[in-house]
Amino acid sequence: MTDVKFGLFLPTGDFEETLQAAKAADKAGFFSVSMNDHFFTPFGTPETPQLECFTTLTAIAAATEKVYMVPAVAAISFRTPPHLVKIATTLDHVSRGRFIMGLGAGWKPDEYHSHGYPFPSTPVRLEQLRETIQIAKAMWLEEKPCFEGTHFKIENAFNNPRSFQKPHPPIMLGGSATGLLRIAAELGDMVNIIPATGNGKDFPNDPVVTRNFDDARLLNRIELLKKFTKEAGRDADEVSLSGLTLLIVSEKDDDPMFAEVSGQLGFPDVEAARKSPLIHFGTPEQVTEELQRRIRDTGILYNIVAPLNPESQTLFSERVLPEF
Repeated sequence: MTDVKFGLFLPTGDFEETLQAAKAADKAGFFSVSMNDHFFTPFGTPETPQLECFTTLTAIAAATEKVYMVPAVAAISFRTPPHLVKIATTLDHVSRGRFIMGLGAGWKPDEYHSHGYPFPSTPVRLEQLRETIQIAKAMWLEEKPCFEGTHFKIENAFNNPRSFQKPHPPIMLGGSATGLLRIAAELGDMVNIIPATGNGKDFPNDPVVTRNFDDARLLNRIELLKKFTKEAGRDADEVSLSGLTLLIVSEKDDDPMFAEVSGQLGFPDVEAARKSPLIHFGTPEQVTEELQRRIRDTGILYNIVAPLNPESQTLFSERVLPEF
């Protein structure tokens, strides 16, 4: 499994903790580090500390050597499209090409309302996502970037220096809704396949969605992406696959944290949780075996893991990564 890559989802509330986790990932051989792009963390209350995504990743890029910077994923609503592209281009240069442009349509209405952003309907946000990608490609590829869409317009939006990576940084979209998969099939390079969000919640905070996103649902989304990619006139494998999983690795097969988190996520027991494509709970040997099975069955070669405690990152780095 020489093409397998792993990303680390970083803690997002304290910069020193975040930086040290990123440096450890760089040293251990992770392919990438990721942060969410939120004002309010999905893993707490609005008062819970939450660092800004691109500022933090730019600082990390300057302090690391090999690991890629991957927003997971940037909400296109929080910055105008040309401003977002300028920020991303700068990060691409600071990292010397260690950057993947992770993008999403946004989903957390409370932070929109609290910070004065409009929160349009999902179809409109998806239209805005499509236009943002088109603007990004124009600003990365054209000498005099111009674009006029339904929601956004640029005219001679010069972007110099243009991206460090040529022709441009890879574009990864996050989600699995049908509309998002269509956009990825036409314009993207990668999809980080996670359950579609709804009711102002993402999958760790929505037990029903988490339980229902099983292997069958995951494979259905992958096949739909391939179908849309062919319809867009591209090779079915031209858009690569990524996944995001919650991670608990322990030396103890009966670690109490397995049952505690399984219950919080809405599963009846630990074994049911372990079958979810969104979760890795177990000893290093169990996690390794399950990862190998999922990679064979799904073709997802790039897996971003979100450790739920420091021990999980350490054990994954020391006992799981070397197996790949």
